[in-house]
Amino acid sequence: LAFVGSRRPSSYGLRMARSLAREAAKAVAVVSGLARGIDTQAHEAALEAGGVTWAVLGSGLLKFYPPENEALGRRIVESGGCLISEYPLFTAPLPEFFPRRNRIVSGLSWATVVVEGQAKSGSLITARLALEQGREVLAVPGPADSPSSQAPHLLISQGAKLACSMEDIWPELPAGVRLAARGNR
Repeated sequence: LAFVGSRRPSSYGLRMARSLAREAAKAVAVVSGLARGIDTQAHEAALEAGGVTWAVLGSGLLKFYPPENEALGRRIVESGGCLISEYPLFTAPLPEFFPRRNRIVSGLSWATVVVEGQAKSGSLITARLALEQGREVLAVPGPADSPSSQAPHLLISQGAKLACSMEDIWPELPAGVRLAARGNR
């Protein structure tokens, strides 16, 4: 299950990302892009829950970006998760690598949950890619007057499923996952 969102999330976005990813990690791998903000919170929450998380980098595996998440990347691997990159080991991050990375984040996942994002955000790129790949897209609603709610609200207006809790998300995943989740709750 992919979690994507703002690099500068609100406290509400951080809380929702942590809550959803912590619950999801009881039954599925939590996938994200190891970016600042929502991605970091999703990975951290999955680790705290004793779950597995996969991080897709927009750089080589030996050129962490952002650099402050290198320790998080090591913890992900040590806990049985993985770091994924399509770039040579020492490839520095470039802006054009991040939208390309998003197709891997969505492609590894049955569904993508957009937690927060502005009207022009990478979250919307990931949501579009997920739909192109035949994956489910869900969005966490937020305050109507918050710029960080623009992407989720746009997606909801276009038919994305509302994600207020994991109870909204489980039905969108394959039946076997739902059964495993039920057994872990």
